[in-house]
Amino acid sequence: MKHIYIFCTLVLLLIYSAAPLSAEVVDCCVAAVNDDVITLSEVNEVGKPLFTRIAEQTPPGKLSERLLQARKTIIEKLIDKKLLLQEANKYKMTVSDEEVNKALQRILSRNHTTTQQFRKQIAAMGLSEKQYREDLKDQILSAKLVNVAVRSKVIIPEKKIIDYYDMHYTEQVGDGGYYILQIGCSWDKDKTGADLKKAKKAALKKAQRVHSLAVAGKDFKKLAEEYSDLPSASDGGDIGVFRAEEMADSMRKAVTALKPGQISGIVETPAGYQIFELLSSQEGQIITKVPYESVKDEIREILYRQEMQKLYKNWMKELRAQSYIRVFQGK
Repeated sequence: MKHIYIFCTLVLLLIYSAAPLSAEVVDCCVAAVNDDVITLSEVNEVGKPLFTRIAEQTPPGKLSERLLQARKTIIEKLIDKKLLLQEANKYKMTVSDEEVNKALQRILSRNHTTTQQFRKQIAAMGLSEKQYREDLKDQILSAKLVNVAVRSKVIIPEKKIIDYYDMHYTEQVGDGGYYILQIGCSWDKDKTGADLKKAKKAALKKAQRVHSLAVAGKDFKKLAEEYSDLPSASDGGDIGVFRAEEMADSMRKAVTALKPGQISGIVETPAGYQIFELLSSQEGQIITKVPYESVKDEIREILYRQEMQKLYKNWMKELRAQSYIRVFQGK
């Protein structure tokens, strides 16, 4: 196999530190990937948003080092891209304009963005619509390749799903502990007088509404995620296991009177109103935070992505090892 390359000693560091971003330079090869080359103009085009951001945000004393590292990062990404496109070509894979259009529409729909807003957003990133569509096309092509070369090898045994469930969705309650879920409706403690009274009234009204929904059988975790003002809201109100002596007085009176599965009344605290659900108070009992069947598919997807990432990383490592790759260093 014959390789003909033009070696260029210019580096982006000189371009971005000594010349304006719009300066014209003679194009040249900065890396070789089998029979393909990566040119300086490719690095400039792909890296422009990153280089510009670094130039704007980095102190002068560290600018040279940051730009050089960014250049290396962009080149490595382009090497991976070349390898993927070369492999896709071996499989005679292609991507039509219609596939790109559909993928773009899915992206706009998922982000609730209009075409006009999308164009403004990518323009702010220093990209043209043509550049974005070309990149999207490469991503689709790479996804097709990965689907053939990697995805078919991913196997998730049922035992792995069960092990993950036991680790993340169950908890053992021991030594008289109380496993508790919590919803809080708070007010601004800085308010005073009539404003504080109004804030307390609004918080109570909200707590009463949430309490009625919980008592009616609505999923407590979902109610916590939607209505709770406390940090535990992101975990569905799950605050774990507490001993009776670890609880504040108001919380202890409400929780210790409950049986597993029951909802407390509305409890006033110095900063708001709280509602509790007791999951369990039996020593040594293993509590399931959610039913296995309701999260089985979600767990499978999590494990699938993790396995995919691992296999993809190994596959790319093998692909690099089997290829001719050379990065031309500037002098």
